Amino acid sequence: MADVTADGPSDRIAIDGATPTPTSAIKGRGAISNAESRFLPTRSIAVDDGWYLREDSATSAPATQFYPDRTRTLITRNKSPDLSFEQSINPYKGCEHGCVYCYARPTHAYLDLSPGLDFETRIFFKTDTAEHLRKELGAAKYRCSVLAIGTNTDPYQPGERRLNVMREILGVLHEHKHPLSIVTKSALILRDLELLRAMAADNLVHVYVSITTLDKQLKRQLEPRTADPGARLRAVRELHAAGVPTGVMMAPIIPFINDAEIEDVVARSVEHGARVVRYVLLRLPLEVRGLFEEWLQTHYPLRAQRVMAAVRATRGGRDYDAQWFKRMVGQGPVAQLIQQRMSGALRRAGIVDAQMPVLRTDLFVPPREETPQLSLF
Repeated sequence: MADVTADGPSDRIAIDGATPTPTSAIKGRGAISNAESRFLPTRSIAVDDGWYLREDSATSAPATQFYPDRTRTLITRNKSPDLSFEQSINPYKGCEHGCVYCYARPTHAYLDLSPGLDFETRIFFKTDTAEHLRKELGAAKYRCSVLAIGTNTDPYQPGERRLNVMREILGVLHEHKHPLSIVTKSALILRDLELLRAMAADNLVHVYVSITTLDKQLKRQLEPRTADPGARLRAVRELHAAGVPTGVMMAPIIPFINDAEIEDVVARSVEHGARVVRYVLLRLPLEVRGLFEEWLQTHYPLRAQRVMAAVRATRGGRDYDAQWFKRMVGQGPVAQLIQQRMSGALRRAGIVDAQMPVLRTDLFVPPREETPQLSLF
């Protein structure tokens, strides 16, 4: 893995040497292509003229590169009424997990990069996180509410092993008794088990482990650099054993790809200690639609039309419907059937009405700015 250092505070970095568009799946990568950002004023198109194309150029795996993101504001506010949190932190832009369906992919276009392969190979990490977070938490106007981490890109993606951005954030939140909710596909979260255990003792944290499939082959195709399904179930078990309230997200459910696993995912999750199981229906905003259709044609060509027809049936005949309160679960007979199957699986598992605990905000201790002046008391 190569490191590239930016010269200034801006996170809009133009990168030369675009990755060639492949003609087939790349081992360890989810996207099949690397279309340029829709915001670029000019576009280049790769054409094979028979002269310089190397035999391996279409299928060679691009290396992951990391870039410092010198953003000083870490906390973002949520204005979507169908989400359960008011504020969040995203330690990374882009995600090496490579989930082809990831709804965060279009955000890479704002960096003049591709939502395709660039999203999973050009990763931006927040810098000086402890310093910036303490400053935000200590602001006079700050009001404590649960911080959601992992709602955009995964905070425990592979680069976190050495970059420790999430570890720094977690340390600050633990120090100041600030509540948080975490979503991840990675067993790397167990590295921070002791911190999570301590926070859970004060009812300051809960975790959702995302389990899309129990099929290892499908996992490698759909989300290539995520943890093995068995490793995720073990993470659920160990978090539960440590007293950390833990749920499972089956996200996304894709008709005719992983929907047959709904009952098994629920049952296995509850066996390993999950308090709740939630789901999200496949979402295909902006460039995600094209990337997902390429993935279907590559891995499931005989099923592609059937899958897309079912997806459109859940979105009023369109590829995607972004309406509040409908975008997560869809509508129509196919979406209703999925919802009924999930409800039945939850009922059989005995958790149909289960909820995660309400996290405490009253224990929050704001950071105090150090000054040379002595306190009177």
